[in-house]
Amino acid sequence: MSRENILHRVRTGIGRGAADAPAPAPPVRLRIPEANREERIASLLARVEALAAMAVRSCDPAGVVAELIEGKTVVASNAPFLAECGVTALEGVRSGITDGEELRDLCATADCGITSADYALADTGSLVMIAGPREARLISLLPPMHIAVVPAERILTGLDELFTLVPNPAEVTSSMVIITGPSRTADIEQILVRGVHGPGKLAVIVAG
Repeated sequence: MSRENILHRVRTGIGRGAADAPAPAPPVRLRIPEANREERIASLLARVEALAAMAVRSCDPAGVVAELIEGKTVVASNAPFLAECGVTALEGVRSGITDGEELRDLCATADCGITSADYALADTGSLVMIAGPREARLISLLPPMHIAVVPAERILTGLDELFTLVPNPAEVTSSMVIITGPSRTADIEQILVRGVHGPGKLAVIVAG
């Protein structure tokens, strides 16, 4: 069937002719629930734990990270918050890498990747990672363990609030990744396997 025949059938189905302009798009419907800081934090931690990941709230995130990475090879992103809370100063943590090939080699051999997150979503326990020089995608996707250190003030209620803050992600980044729990799949005989397409272990540390 030709392209024009397909388009004709679609137009006929919606009551339009070839010369008719399409109707304007309906208004965006966003609903942001009311939730205070403590409610957002509690919801995020509960959702992360429900996804079989580790969830911790701490005023000393660097101390929590130090325990998790003991004896491991580690690469950390260039997110300023990781330096502010002392994570990048921990022994054995490699950070400040700007060369793409060097970063790829490190991520391919590291036991753990540490990032911050641009946002976290309280209703699903998801991390929102906006790719850029500060947050390279490989660090959260390639090592078998991902640790995310998130400031409490970056926790949003959900996608609706996210898209009020970042309505057009393509204008600010080549990739906005939403990570919900450790990597998992049940494609083969419905048997759940973790770590197939990304880190099999995830730890989310809420700072504050």
